[in-house]
Amino acid sequence: MSNPTITVLYIDDDAALGRLVQRFLGRRGYTVGHVLNAAAGLARIAQGGIDVVILDHDLGTSVGLDLLAELNGREGAPPVVYVTASSELAIAVQALKAGAVDYVVKTIGEDFEVLLASALEHSVERARLMRAKEEAEREVRAARDRAIVLLAEVNHRVANSLALVSSLVRMQASAVKDAGARAALAETQARITAIGNLHRSLYTSDDVRTVDLAAYLASLVKELGQSMSVAGQTPDIRFEAVPILAKTDKAVSIGMIVTELVTNAIKYAYPEGSGEIRVSLSQDGDHGTLLAVSDDGIGWSGQGPASGTGLGGKIMGAMARGLGTTIDYVPQPRGTRVVVKIAPEPEPELAD
Repeated sequence: MSNPTITVLYIDDDAALGRLVQRFLGRRGYTVGHVLNAAAGLARIAQGGIDVVILDHDLGTSVGLDLLAELNGREGAPPVVYVTASSELAIAVQALKAGAVDYVVKTIGEDFEVLLASALEHSVERARLMRAKEEAEREVRAARDRAIVLLAEVNHRVANSLALVSSLVRMQASAVKDAGARAALAETQARITAIGNLHRSLYTSDDVRTVDLAAYLASLVKELGQSMSVAGQTPDIRFEAVPILAKTDKAVSIGMIVTELVTNAIKYAYPEGSGEIRVSLSQDGDHGTLLAVSDDGIGWSGQGPASGTGLGGKIMGAMARGLGTTIDYVPQPRGTRVVVKIAPEPEPELAD
Protein backbone atom coordinates (compact mmCIF):
# COMPACT_ATOMS: atom_id res chain seq x y z
CA MET A 1 0.00 0.00 0.00
CA SER A 2 1.78 3.13 -1.21
CA ASN A 3 1.64 6.36 0.68
CA PRO A 4 3.31 9.41 -0.96
CA THR A 5 3.09 11.40 2.29
CA ILE A 6 5.52 9.11 4.15
CA THR A 7 9.12 10.31 4.32
CA VAL A 8 11.74 7.66 5.05
CA LEU A 9 15.36 8.14 6.15
CA TYR A 10 17.64 5.21 5.30
CA ILE A 11 20.87 5.13 7.35
CA ASP A 12 23.44 2.73 5.85
CA ASP A 13 27.12 3.09 4.89
CA ASP A 14 26.46 1.08 1.67
CA ALA A 15 25.82 3.75 -0.98
CA ALA A 16 24.83 1.24 -3.67
CA LEU A 17 22.24 -0.42 -1.43
CA GLY A 18 21.01 3.01 -0.45
CA ARG A 19 20.25 3.86 -4.07
CA LEU A 20 18.54 0.48 -4.50
CA VAL A 21 16.32 1.03 -1.46
CA GLN A 22 15.46 4.54 -2.69
CA ARG A 23 14.36 3.13 -6.05
CA PHE A 24 12.14 0.30 -4.88
CA LEU A 25 10.56 2.27 -2.07
CA GLY A 26 10.09 5.20 -4.44
CA ARG A 27 8.08 2.92 -6.71
CA ARG A 28 5.80 2.22 -3.74
CA GLY A 29 5.18 5.94 -3.19
CA TYR A 30 7.61 6.67 -0.35
CA THR A 31 9.93 9.67 -0.28
CA VAL A 32 13.34 8.27 0.71
CA GLY A 33 16.48 10.06 1.84
CA HIS A 34 19.79 8.28 2.37
CA VAL A 35 22.74 9.11 4.66
CA LEU A 36 25.90 7.11 5.19
CA ASN A 37 26.57 7.44 8.94
CA ALA A 38 25.02 8.00 12.35
CA ALA A 39 26.05 11.66 12.67
CA ALA A 40 24.42 12.56 9.36
CA GLY A 41 21.35 10.58 10.36
CA LEU A 42 20.99 12.43 13.66
CA ALA A 43 21.42 15.77 11.90
CA ARG A 44 18.73 14.94 9.36
CA ILE A 45 16.30 13.68 12.02
CA ALA A 46 16.87 16.88 14.01
CA GLN A 47 15.65 18.89 11.00
CA GLY A 48 12.26 17.15 11.31
CA GLY A 49 9.87 15.79 8.75
CA ILE A 50 11.00 12.16 9.01
CA ASP A 51 8.14 9.69 9.47
CA VAL A 52 10.20 6.50 9.83
CA VAL A 53 13.89 5.51 9.93
CA ILE A 54 15.46 2.43 8.37
CA LEU A 55 18.63 1.79 10.35
CA ASP A 56 21.34 -0.67 9.29
CA HIS A 57 23.19 -2.59 11.99
CA ASP A 58 26.69 -2.24 10.51
CA LEU A 59 27.53 1.43 9.91
CA GLY A 60 31.25 0.89 9.36
CA THR A 61 32.79 2.78 12.26
CA SER A 62 29.79 2.20 14.57
CA VAL A 63 26.75 -0.02 15.01
CA GLY A 64 23.12 0.94 14.64
CA LEU A 65 22.34 -0.11 18.21
CA ASP A 66 24.25 2.92 19.53
CA LEU A 67 22.24 5.30 17.37
CA LEU A 68 19.03 3.47 18.26
CA ALA A 69 19.68 3.94 21.98
CA GLU A 70 20.24 7.66 21.46
CA LEU A 71 17.05 8.02 19.41
CA ASN A 72 15.05 6.11 21.99
CA GLY A 73 15.92 8.77 24.57
CA ARG A 74 14.63 11.62 22.39
CA GLU A 75 11.07 12.83 22.68
CA GLY A 76 9.17 12.62 19.40
CA ALA A 77 11.81 10.50 17.64
CA PRO A 78 10.48 8.66 14.55
CA PRO A 79 9.96 4.89 14.70
CA VAL A 80 12.90 2.74 13.62
CA VAL A 81 12.99 -0.40 11.46
CA TYR A 82 16.27 -2.21 12.17
CA VAL A 83 18.03 -3.96 9.28
CA THR A 84 21.05 -6.28 9.32
CA ALA A 85 22.66 -8.92 7.17
CA SER A 86 23.04 -11.16 10.22
CA SER A 87 20.34 -13.68 10.98
CA GLU A 88 21.40 -13.95 14.64
CA LEU A 89 18.34 -13.72 16.87
CA ALA A 90 20.37 -11.96 19.58
CA ILE A 91 20.75 -8.84 17.39
CA ALA A 92 17.02 -8.73 16.75
CA VAL A 93 16.32 -9.01 20.48
CA GLN A 94 18.83 -6.25 21.28
CA ALA A 95 17.33 -3.96 18.64
CA LEU A 96 13.78 -4.47 19.83
CA LYS A 97 14.80 -3.93 23.45
CA ALA A 98 16.59 -0.73 22.42
CA GLY A 99 13.40 0.65 20.89
CA ALA A 100 13.12 -0.60 17.31
CA VAL A 101 9.52 -1.28 16.29
CA ASP A 102 10.43 -3.95 13.73
CA TYR A 103 13.35 -5.99 12.42
CA VAL A 104 14.22 -7.13 8.89
CA VAL A 105 17.03 -9.44 7.78
CA LYS A 106 18.84 -8.06 4.72
CA THR A 107 18.72 -10.47 1.77
CA ILE A 108 19.02 -10.31 -2.01
CA GLY A 109 15.85 -10.19 -4.07
CA GLU A 110 12.19 -9.31 -3.79
CA ASP A 111 11.72 -10.89 -0.38
CA PHE A 112 13.77 -8.13 1.23
CA GLU A 113 11.79 -5.47 -0.59
CA VAL A 114 8.45 -6.95 0.46
CA LEU A 115 9.51 -7.44 4.09
CA LEU A 116 10.99 -3.96 4.33
CA ALA A 117 7.88 -2.33 2.83
CA SER A 118 5.66 -4.31 5.19
CA ALA A 119 7.79 -3.31 8.17
CA LEU A 120 7.57 0.34 7.13
CA GLU A 121 3.79 0.22 6.91
CA HIS A 122 3.59 -1.48 10.28
CA SER A 123 5.94 1.07 11.88
CA VAL A 124 4.10 4.07 10.46
CA GLU A 125 0.73 2.70 11.57
CA ARG A 126 2.04 1.94 15.03
CA ALA A 127 3.48 5.45 15.31
CA ARG A 128 0.14 6.89 14.23
CA LEU A 129 -1.69 4.86 16.86
CA MET A 130 0.83 5.88 19.55
CA ARG A 131 0.39 9.55 18.65
CA ALA A 132 -3.38 9.16 18.77
CA LYS A 133 -3.10 7.42 22.16
CA GLU A 134 -0.82 10.16 23.53
CA GLU A 135 -3.16 12.85 22.24
CA ALA A 136 -6.15 11.12 23.80
CA GLU A 137 -4.26 10.83 27.11
CA ARG A 138 -3.37 14.54 26.95
CA GLU A 139 -7.01 15.40 26.35
CA VAL A 140 -8.11 13.19 29.26
CA ARG A 141 -5.51 14.79 31.56
CA ALA A 142 -6.57 18.26 30.44
CA ALA A 143 -10.25 17.42 31.01
CA ARG A 144 -9.44 15.98 34.43
CA ASP A 145 -7.45 19.09 35.37
CA ARG A 146 -10.32 21.32 34.26
CA ALA A 147 -12.78 19.23 36.26
CA ILE A 148 -10.58 19.44 39.38
CA VAL A 149 -10.32 23.21 39.04
CA LEU A 150 -14.07 23.55 38.52
CA LEU A 151 -14.83 21.25 41.45
CA ALA A 152 -12.47 23.22 43.70
CA GLU A 153 -14.21 26.42 42.63
CA VAL A 154 -17.63 24.89 43.38
CA ASN A 155 -16.49 23.80 46.84
CA HIS A 156 -14.99 27.24 47.43
CA ARG A 157 -18.22 28.98 46.50
CA VAL A 158 -20.32 26.57 48.57
CA ALA A 159 -18.04 27.04 51.58
CA ASN A 160 -18.25 30.81 51.24
CA SER A 161 -22.04 30.71 50.90
CA LEU A 162 -22.40 28.49 53.96
CA ALA A 163 -20.05 30.75 55.91
CA LEU A 164 -22.30 33.67 55.01
CA VAL A 165 -25.40 31.76 56.13
CA SER A 166 -23.62 30.80 59.37
CA SER A 167 -22.75 34.46 60.02
CA LEU A 168 -26.35 35.48 59.42
CA VAL A 169 -27.56 32.86 61.90
CA ARG A 170 -24.98 34.07 64.44
CA MET A 171 -26.18 37.64 64.01
CA GLN A 172 -29.77 36.52 64.45
CA ALA A 173 -28.84 34.58 67.60
CA SER A 174 -27.16 37.64 69.12
CA ALA A 175 -30.31 39.68 68.48
CA VAL A 176 -32.69 37.14 70.07
CA LYS A 177 -33.51 37.59 73.76
CA ASP A 178 -35.08 34.19 74.40
CA ALA A 179 -32.45 31.73 75.70
CA GLY A 180 -34.10 28.72 74.07
CA ALA A 181 -34.23 30.44 70.70
CA ARG A 182 -30.60 31.46 70.99
CA ALA A 183 -29.61 27.88 71.78
CA ALA A 184 -31.59 26.54 68.83
CA LEU A 185 -29.98 29.04 66.49
CA ALA A 186 -26.53 28.16 67.86
CA GLU A 187 -27.18 24.48 67.10
CA THR A 188 -28.34 25.37 63.60
CA GLN A 189 -25.21 27.41 63.07
CA ALA A 190 -23.07 24.51 64.28
CA ARG A 191 -24.69 22.15 61.76
CA ILE A 192 -24.14 24.63 58.94
CA THR A 193 -20.53 25.05 60.04
CA ALA A 194 -19.95 21.29 59.95
CA ILE A 195 -20.90 21.13 56.28
CA GLY A 196 -19.17 24.40 55.38
CA ASN A 197 -15.89 23.27 56.90
CA LEU A 198 -16.02 20.10 54.86
CA HIS A 199 -16.30 22.07 51.62
CA ARG A 200 -13.44 24.29 52.77
CA SER A 201 -11.34 21.17 53.34
CA LEU A 202 -12.22 19.92 49.87
CA TYR A 203 -11.20 22.99 47.93
CA THR A 204 -7.84 23.14 49.75
CA SER A 205 -7.20 19.41 49.24
CA ASP A 206 -5.16 17.82 46.46
CA ASP A 207 -7.72 15.00 46.22
CA VAL A 208 -11.37 15.97 46.48
CA ARG A 209 -12.36 12.34 46.97
CA THR A 210 -10.91 12.23 50.49
CA VAL A 211 -10.71 14.49 53.54
CA ASP A 212 -8.11 14.68 56.31
CA LEU A 213 -10.40 13.98 59.25
CA ALA A 214 -7.96 15.33 61.84
CA ALA A 215 -7.70 18.75 60.19
CA TYR A 216 -11.41 18.86 59.35
CA LEU A 217 -12.58 17.98 62.87
CA ALA A 218 -10.02 20.30 64.47
CA SER A 219 -11.47 23.31 62.63
CA LEU A 220 -15.00 22.07 63.29
CA VAL A 221 -14.48 21.69 67.04
CA LYS A 222 -12.86 25.13 67.26
CA GLU A 223 -15.78 26.80 65.51
CA LEU A 224 -18.25 24.84 67.65
CA GLY A 225 -16.70 26.31 70.77
CA GLN A 226 -16.88 29.81 69.29
CA SER A 227 -20.48 29.47 68.15
CA MET A 228 -21.68 28.07 71.46
CA SER A 229 -19.90 30.88 73.33
CA VAL A 230 -22.19 33.29 71.47
CA ALA A 231 -25.15 31.37 72.92
CA GLY A 232 -23.91 31.89 76.48
CA GLN A 233 -21.78 28.77 77.18
CA THR A 234 -17.98 28.87 77.47
CA PRO A 235 -16.88 25.30 76.70
CA ASP A 236 -13.38 23.93 77.31
CA ILE A 237 -12.91 21.50 74.42
CA ARG A 238 -9.81 19.28 74.06
CA PHE A 239 -9.17 17.67 70.68
CA GLU A 240 -6.68 14.90 69.88
CA ALA A 241 -6.37 13.10 66.56
CA VAL A 242 -4.05 11.17 64.31
CA PRO A 243 -4.07 11.88 60.55
CA ILE A 244 -6.79 9.74 58.96
CA LEU A 245 -8.15 10.04 55.44
CA ALA A 246 -11.85 9.42 54.87
CA LYS A 247 -14.08 9.54 51.85
CA THR A 248 -16.04 12.75 51.51
CA ASP A 249 -19.45 11.25 52.25
CA LYS A 250 -18.12 9.55 55.39
CA ALA A 251 -16.49 12.78 56.54
CA VAL A 252 -19.84 14.59 56.33
CA SER A 253 -21.49 11.97 58.55
CA ILE A 254 -18.62 11.96 61.06
CA GLY A 255 -18.64 15.75 61.21
CA MET A 256 -22.37 15.85 61.88
CA ILE A 257 -22.06 13.25 64.66
CA VAL A 258 -19.22 15.21 66.32
CA THR A 259 -21.28 18.39 66.05
CA GLU A 260 -24.27 16.84 67.81
CA LEU A 261 -22.23 15.08 70.52
CA VAL A 262 -20.16 18.15 71.36
CA THR A 263 -23.22 20.39 71.30
CA ASN A 264 -25.04 18.04 73.70
CA ALA A 265 -22.05 17.95 76.03
CA ILE A 266 -21.79 21.73 76.05
CA LYS A 267 -25.51 22.12 76.78
CA TYR A 268 -26.17 19.35 79.28
CA ALA A 269 -22.98 17.91 80.83
CA TYR A 270 -22.29 20.75 83.24
CA PRO A 271 -25.57 22.38 84.33
CA GLU A 272 -23.88 24.15 87.27
CA GLY A 273 -21.03 25.60 85.22
CA SER A 274 -18.45 24.68 82.60
CA GLY A 275 -16.09 21.72 82.33
CA GLU A 276 -13.83 19.86 79.96
CA ILE A 277 -15.09 18.07 76.84
CA ARG A 278 -12.70 15.70 75.09
CA VAL A 279 -12.87 14.69 71.43
CA SER A 280 -10.46 12.06 70.09
CA LEU A 281 -9.92 10.38 66.75
CA SER A 282 -7.67 7.33 66.47
CA GLN A 283 -6.97 4.18 64.48
CA ASP A 284 -8.97 1.13 65.48
CA GLY A 285 -7.58 -2.25 64.50
CA ASP A 286 -6.93 -2.85 60.82
CA HIS A 287 -7.31 0.69 59.52
CA GLY A 288 -10.69 1.28 61.18
CA THR A 289 -11.47 4.58 62.88
CA LEU A 290 -12.44 5.19 66.50
CA LEU A 291 -14.22 8.42 67.39
CA ALA A 292 -14.83 9.25 71.06
CA VAL A 293 -16.46 12.21 72.80
CA SER A 294 -16.37 12.31 76.60
CA ASP A 295 -16.90 14.63 79.55
CA ASP A 296 -16.82 14.59 83.36
CA GLY A 297 -20.31 15.97 83.84
CA ILE A 298 -23.50 14.62 85.29
CA GLY A 299 -23.52 11.70 82.88
CA TRP A 300 -26.08 10.09 80.62
CA SER A 301 -26.11 6.48 79.43
CA GLY A 302 -28.10 7.02 76.31
CA GLN A 303 -31.18 5.53 77.97
CA GLY A 304 -34.16 7.27 79.45
CA PRO A 305 -35.47 10.77 78.84
CA ALA A 306 -33.10 13.39 77.46
CA SER A 307 -33.35 17.11 77.30
CA GLY A 308 -33.98 18.90 74.02
CA THR A 309 -36.17 18.26 71.01
CA GLY A 310 -34.63 14.93 69.99
CA LEU A 311 -33.61 16.28 66.59
CA GLY A 312 -29.93 15.81 67.36
CA GLY A 313 -30.49 12.15 68.23
CA LYS A 314 -32.34 11.60 64.97
CA ILE A 315 -29.53 13.25 63.01
CA MET A 316 -26.90 11.10 64.74
CA GLY A 317 -28.91 7.95 64.14
CA ALA A 318 -29.24 8.70 60.44
CA MET A 319 -25.53 9.50 60.11
CA ALA A 320 -24.55 6.34 62.01
CA ARG A 321 -26.72 4.17 59.75
CA GLY A 322 -25.04 5.74 56.74
CA LEU A 323 -21.67 4.78 58.19
CA GLY A 324 -22.86 1.25 58.95
CA THR A 325 -22.20 1.63 62.67
CA THR A 326 -23.83 2.52 65.99
CA ILE A 327 -23.36 5.22 68.60
CA ASP A 328 -22.36 3.49 71.84
CA TYR A 329 -22.53 5.01 75.34
CA VAL A 330 -19.72 3.50 77.44
CA PRO A 331 -20.44 3.21 81.23
CA GLN A 332 -18.30 5.62 83.21
CA PRO A 333 -17.88 6.22 86.98
CA ARG A 334 -18.33 9.86 86.16
CA GLY A 335 -19.54 11.76 83.13
CA THR A 336 -20.43 10.47 79.67
CA ARG A 337 -18.32 8.72 77.05
CA VAL A 338 -19.68 8.11 73.56
CA VAL A 339 -17.82 5.90 71.11
CA VAL A 340 -18.35 5.44 67.37
CA LYS A 341 -16.41 2.70 65.60
CA ILE A 342 -16.15 3.12 61.83
CA ALA A 343 -15.13 0.06 59.86
CA PRO A 344 -12.40 0.33 57.20
CA GLU A 345 -13.32 0.48 53.54
CA PRO A 346 -13.69 -3.01 52.03
CA GLU A 347 -10.91 -4.08 49.71
CA PRO A 348 -11.98 -4.08 46.03
CA GLU A 349 -12.66 -7.54 44.66
CA LEU A 350 -10.18 -8.79 42.09
CA ALA A 351 -11.59 -9.80 38.73
CA ASP A 352 -11.21 -13.47 37.83
